[in-house]
Amino acid sequence: RYAKARCKLARDGGAARFVGGFQHHNGLVCAAYLARAGHRVVVLEAADEPGGAAITREFAPGFRVSACAHLLTQLHPTVIKDLDLKAHGLKLAARHLDTVALAEDGDHLLKSGNSLTGGDITGADCVRLPVFQSRMQKFAALLGKYFAQTPPRLAGGTRKDVMTLTRLGLDLRRMGRDDMREFLRLIGINMHDVLQENFDSDLLKGLLGFDAVLGSHMGPRTPNSLTAWLCRLAVATDGIGGAISVPAGGMGSVTGALAAAATAAGAVIRTSSPVARVIVENGRANGVELESGEVVPARAVVSSADPKTSFFKLVGARHIEATFARQLHHIRMKGDAAKLHLALDALPPFRGLDRARAGARLVIAPSLGYVERAFDHSKYGEYSSEPSMEIHVPSVLDPSLAPAGQHVLSAIVQHAPYSLKEGWDSARDIFKLRLIDQLCRYAPDLDKHIVHAELLVPTDFESQFRMGGGHWHHGELAFDQFMMMRPVPGAAQYAMPLDGFYLCGAGTHPGGGVMGLAGRNAAEEIIAREKAA
Repeated sequence: RYAKARCKLARDGGAARFVGGFQHHNGLVCAAYLARAGHRVVVLEAADEPGGAAITREFAPGFRVSACAHLLTQLHPTVIKDLDLKAHGLKLAARHLDTVALAEDGDHLLKSGNSLTGGDITGADCVRLPVFQSRMQKFAALLGKYFAQTPPRLAGGTRKDVMTLTRLGLDLRRMGRDDMREFLRLIGINMHDVLQENFDSDLLKGLLGFDAVLGSHMGPRTPNSLTAWLCRLAVATDGIGGAISVPAGGMGSVTGALAAAATAAGAVIRTSSPVARVIVENGRANGVELESGEVVPARAVVSSADPKTSFFKLVGARHIEATFARQLHHIRMKGDAAKLHLALDALPPFRGLDRARAGARLVIAPSLGYVERAFDHSKYGEYSSEPSMEIHVPSVLDPSLAPAGQHVLSAIVQHAPYSLKEGWDSARDIFKLRLIDQLCRYAPDLDKHIVHAELLVPTDFESQFRMGGGHWHHGELAFDQFMMMRPVPGAAQYAMPLDGFYLCGAGTHPGGGVMGLAGRNAAEEIIAREKAA
């Protein structure tokens, strides 16, 4: 079968380059860049539409929602420009979204850029926030500068690796002595201690602490949680790190534009084509076999799946060395976020919230202690009794997502562990009701407007979107799983220790978020290696 497929491909013009778009937008980005460089690219998508977790789907008749992430904060301007995504259909329903830290009594805190009003905010915090944000943005910009390039090897690297490390050291020195010392002090510290040092407001500290752990198996007191927050700020939109936008049509419009760009460049996208295994012959990846039994030969195989799935399920442990397999096994990637979708027959009535703010980003994280206690449960295999949430009602800004006069509410929930002690089959409905009760504390009578409710937990993300461990970022964004350490030391440059096999997903540098840089960086590394071969 393999030989026949090779012969057919030869008649059609030579071996293809396969890009595995199993669950991530980075596969589409990588495919688009490779195709633009003249490579024949076949994208094999397991689902019936490309984009994986970054899609818009109908969860109740007439109600559509972004499946996982629902707000756009990190899509890199270079990717938007290079792939001309606006010409391929990318539109924004809103940009520079405000954030409201909800309070049960209705005295909410509004954060608009670096401006703070309401809640328990003090005059001192209003003065401190712009100074704090400016300094943190400076640190994040240093990281962001290296997000858009292949990370250097720490040992045994090339002259290019040495030069990159040298530039990194020089950039640190150029920050000035005080900022360099502060950066080195903070990079491994926890977000809780930093916020306690700088602010008084519980609502503000809860909000920023929640931002640092969103989508991760961490609490504000977890070491390295500040690093995760800096990563959120590292990509600047309109010159603002961490600026929040709302894509028209949901996140599916983003991956739709990426798919259109890849197709326009010459890539072939095949949906409903799940890959069963990577074909390895003589120590080299030579193609893939689909679950249907079809063989697709290729000169190289690129996977956007997480590192563990890519190697242990697709390549097979017998084709990798024991040391490398052990390193992969120890990647921390415990999913700890759930997603609640509500179809509503009316705009949800949040207490004390002006209707003009109904389309803002709403956060339930009233204090640092609240967020930390929510994480405490997940340490012991329990879901949080009082979870933190990021809530958005996208239909306020984009009415196309719901029937006329009705709305969609989408909420990311922390913390809901992948390995729940009693199992999610028995706990799902109980947890869903608890989340609705929690929302009703801030939006009385919300439950009376619910037409349909859906809860996705980490095991759903794994089964539906093929995210190993149900982790959105394919591994924690922590100092020991970051830059040249991601996914593991010695394999951070997208080319894996198996000839012809590459990774381009969120498990590689620079990590998770709908950023596109992992796919872009991987493509550039592949193109450079092809030229040198």
